[in-house]
Amino acid sequence: QVQPVESGGGLVQAGGSMRLSCAPSGRALTTNTMAWFRQPPGSEREFVAAITSTGYTTSYADSVKGRFTISRDNDKNTVYLQMNSLKPEDTAVYYCAANPNRAYITSNPAVYNYWGQGTQVTVSS
Repeated sequence: QVQPVESGGGLVQAGGSMRLSCAPSGRALTTNTMAWFRQPPGSEREFVAAITSTGYTTSYADSVKGRFTISRDNDKNTVYLQMNSLKPEDTAVYYCAANPNRAYITSNPAVYNYWGQGTQVTVSS
């Protein structure tokens, strides 16, 4: 089974940077399209970024484009979300999600089959 596990969250000041990691507990992530979603307090879960299994294709939400970078190192079986120029609006629980379709990117959370438990990112002003 694919069991994503997020790490790297915490408190950061506005304008700062943070890198989130997603590593498996169980089945490898390397054959999956991977995505990051986030859920701000009191809000619905929203798409952040996604990457195909090879890492050659990526997609970003307009709100994070130019600031966030999704990447993966399949040799390490790890997916990353590098977050730069963080804003208070980025405060949310960030989730790593996996889709067994290795070449399909979507912003629809219903398509992703496996989810991590989330990691809290808090950006102070």
